[in-house]
Amino acid sequence: MPFSKRQFIEAAFAEIGMAGYVFDLQPQDLEQALRRLDAMMAEWNAKGIRLAYPLPSSPQFSDINAESDVPDSANEAIITNLGIRLAAGYGKAIMPQTMMVAKQGYNTLLSRATAPIPAQLPGTMPAGAGNKPWRVYDNPFIQPPVDPVQVGPDGLLELY
Repeated sequence: MPFSKRQFIEAAFAEIGMAGYVFDLQPQDLEQALRRLDAMMAEWNAKGIRLAYPLPSSPQFSDINAESDVPDSANEAIITNLGIRLAAGYGKAIMPQTMMVAKQGYNTLLSRATAPIPAQLPGTMPAGAGNKPWRVYDNPFIQPPVDPVQVGPDGLLELY
């Protein structure tokens, strides 16, 4: 069962030492953290890290009890990075281990989101004796490569 947005927020507050029996989370703290979580996930989505997180169209439409639908492998990265973003607003120092885990988790998500550009033969490579020009085209060279990265209709880069 995936984490809910509330569980991410509570775990992030626990990461910076603001959860438990000493500190009770107020509704305004939860709302602010929810906006920070949605903003962080929207930023990651724009960078190509697609995690199936339900992004709201407006802060008013965000439900703190909604299931997040993100894979389990992304939980630690979300919790620690959200904790780092929340810590500054509460005057909390961030532990070096938390920063290290957050950076490693983010780099893992970023590396999973990237895809290598497929290699193609250069347009200056001779076609050779096996390629008969009358079958396809009258060019002694291999067809020039196609640019695999193009801008889609939404303005984002897409691989073809």
